[in-house]
Amino acid sequence: MNRDRPWETPEAEWLAEVARVRAGRRLAPDRWPDGARCAFALSFDCDHETFEMGTGGAAIGRLAWGEFGRRTGVPRILQSLARHDIRASFFVPAVAGLIDPEALAPITDAGHEIGVHGWIHENTSLLDRATERTLMVRARDALRAMTGTEPVGHRAANWDLSAHTIELVAELGFAYDSSMMADDSCYELLSDGEPMGVVEIPVDWVRDDAVYLLFNRAPPTRPWTPPEAVFDIFRREFDGAYAEGGLCQLVMHPFVIGYRSRIWILEQLIDHARAKGDVWFPTHAELAAWVWAQSAR
Repeated sequence: MNRDRPWETPEAEWLAEVARVRAGRRLAPDRWPDGARCAFALSFDCDHETFEMGTGGAAIGRLAWGEFGRRTGVPRILQSLARHDIRASFFVPAVAGLIDPEALAPITDAGHEIGVHGWIHENTSLLDRATERTLMVRARDALRAMTGTEPVGHRAANWDLSAHTIELVAELGFAYDSSMMADDSCYELLSDGEPMGVVEIPVDWVRDDAVYLLFNRAPPTRPWTPPEAVFDIFRREFDGAYAEGGLCQLVMHPFVIGYRSRIWILEQLIDHARAKGDVWFPTHAELAAWVWAQSAR
């Protein structure tokens, strides 16, 4: 694309850019396990200190802020999930895991999934293919060594993808990606029009706690939405999925949702969904396996 004068980009070039990665067939199953009406997939991005480190920073206070996510946010989340006997997916930058590998054990011991979330929460859109591949492999291998389990899911840090990210996800044998936003149902990823055999579990900023509740100096952002309003948005997303018999997927961060004044959002969302009586709470790996298997029937 012509970055300075995009209107001068030849048609063949912009068509190729659009076709690079697209949504293929929708993977919205006719039924969910055990007669459930909808699926509610919870995920937590454990950026911790790498939220600062991934941009090249090392501010002491901001590293402590990230440490809160591991030290306090994750235990609160695990307690909430355990009270309801729910499994979820935790996406972990490898460096965040390596800072304190023992902190991953309570997550995996409780039956939750660990997925790849970059090496150091780097912006993959800035990387060449070889560097991105190297970091993706290093991250996967490090998480495997720390947990004893092969990660099957990938989520790009900040959902910043390069032109090569999805191609590498397929090449390295991941079952699913969860970084893109072309639907609110799962779908198969296409590359240059060809099916890739990879499930996309789509995310969206509207279903991310950080959009509403994150404080940041650069770029300058301030929490602008009361917790009650965030709960209402997430609840409405779930209610819409339930009415359609589809999927509601949420992204939360331990250093955002894990405060005393906010963890209730997670608790009440689970209570609200549980009250329906017919909701499936899968990990992202379980969700990807189910929709893929149902698509082959």
